[in-house]
Amino acid sequence: MSVPTHIQTIGVLGAGAWGTALANVAARAGRDVILWGRNAEAMRRIGERRESPRLPGIKLDDAVRVTADLKTAATVDAILLVVPAQAVRETASTLHDIMPSGTPVVACAKGIERGTQRFMTEVIAEGAQTALPAILSGPSFASDVARGLPTAVTLAAREPGLAEVLARALGSSSFRPYHSTDVRGVEIGGAAKNVLAIAAGIVTGRGLGASATAAMTTRGFAELFRFGRAFGARGETLTGLSGLGDLVLTCSSPQSRNYALGLALGRGEAVHGGVLAEGALTAPVLVALARAHEIEMPIAKAVAAVLDQSLSVDQAIEALMTRPFRAED
Repeated sequence: MSVPTHIQTIGVLGAGAWGTALANVAARAGRDVILWGRNAEAMRRIGERRESPRLPGIKLDDAVRVTADLKTAATVDAILLVVPAQAVRETASTLHDIMPSGTPVVACAKGIERGTQRFMTEVIAEGAQTALPAILSGPSFASDVARGLPTAVTLAAREPGLAEVLARALGSSSFRPYHSTDVRGVEIGGAAKNVLAIAAGIVTGRGLGASATAAMTTRGFAELFRFGRAFGARGETLTGLSGLGDLVLTCSSPQSRNYALGLALGRGEAVHGGVLAEGALTAPVLVALARAHEIEMPIAKAVAAVLDQSLSVDQAIEALMTRPFRAED
């Protein structure tokens, strides 16, 4: 399939906070944007009010059309797939029969599919066989992006030139995508940092201090780096925006849903299922993949154990602090 040389119309599938923010991003870049959500009544209200309930006080750009008709949103030059990681396959499979062949489909979720252990671009390729898969990830909070605050991310695709074309289509003075062909590195950075952000939240919620937080973030990055390199990711990707950059952001702010989940766990508060924290779903998959490839990831393993209640928070912390002494890697 040939790579498009110009992208003017963009469909954004998913009208949550991140989807709404990216719709504004594309509009600011001069694109014609169609924002889709599956609930017709909710989309009607968003269209009337020009505001998403997930981002109160932030107006949709005038260039953003709102629809609940998936075919309308899929008949475009490129698609931003902004649904939760575990819903990517279902949406991609639906796209297969209605979108033009060779349409770039950019995964904007950060996770690994449960059951199959597939990364997001793999899920898109299997669900929508005629798509050109890509991945967008990096240190970015939806509210900042939607308001037009300066943000830099990484956009990766395997096809030579595709990520560059997509970066030009989305880039503006406030949103800077760096393009790459290291798809796996970008995917791993986004998925792993969500799990590690839960750990950072636990440390803060338990009141263990800034030194412990710094140690956890640093050793967590060592785990992310080991995992990424084992899967062929480039070192510069893992130390870049979609790896270290995203980890630093999400390990330091309660705006991150994963960090907020960790805070609640560390404080011993009841955790409610109403707010999506992708890291909670990714943790067991990440640990299973690490075990299968003999990659040491004790922090991720501890997070998974706390989430499935096989260890208490205090037991998990003790297990990490009493591991054998070793050289730093």
